[in-house]
Amino acid sequence: MSFAATIVTLYPEMFPGHLGHSLAGRGLAEGAWSLQTVHLRQFGHGKHRAVDDTPAGGGAGMVLRPDCLAAAIDSADLHNEMPRLLMSPRGKPLTQGFVRELAAGPGALIVCGRFEGVDERVIEARNLIEVSVGDYILSGGEAAALTLLDAVIRLLPGVMGNEESGTEESFETGLLEHPHYTKPSEWEGLAVPDILKSGNHAAIDAWRRREAEKLTADRRPDLLPGTDLDHTE
Repeated sequence: MSFAATIVTLYPEMFPGHLGHSLAGRGLAEGAWSLQTVHLRQFGHGKHRAVDDTPAGGGAGMVLRPDCLAAAIDSADLHNEMPRLLMSPRGKPLTQGFVRELAAGPGALIVCGRFEGVDERVIEARNLIEVSVGDYILSGGEAAALTLLDAVIRLLPGVMGNEESGTEESFETGLLEHPHYTKPSEWEGLAVPDILKSGNHAAIDAWRRREAEKLTADRRPDLLPGTDLDHTE
């Protein structure tokens, strides 16, 4: 069974975007994953197909109407176990663990918010799980949805050329990834570490682990409680 992505958006032309190229694009063409977009504007009201209105209680901006968004969600042909996600800066942070859960499932419906936000009632009524890709504000949920899909698709069977690549990267072990080097062995007076040219794979693995630990302690110490290290090591 391939991973089925259904996107509810005001801008369906933004998909598949960069995911139509390279390994993800090949996976889409070969059926490793599929993409369906639902144009929210089709469920709008009036001559201009309005899908938003002013915030209850006053305030700046506009809010996506619950009736329009619910109709768009309900129109999608979904697998019963498929999660319904809403890309939102107030959502739970997107993690590699959650990405792996999604990649192991049948797919996901992803709602791309716009304007000031989404009427809270549709979040509750349609069991939307709010997901954030970072502590910043985007102009809409489309870029966030593409980021989430990018992370998921590369883990699908047959998408990546080297399956080991997905297990040795940042966050897969709870640590940031170790430094990488390639040819030439010396460049602008900087040399590839001798250990990486030694052929001693056990020593190389140990070196990579130490470097990953040092990078994590320096740049993302918040990750350390999830590993076998602590801040004093």
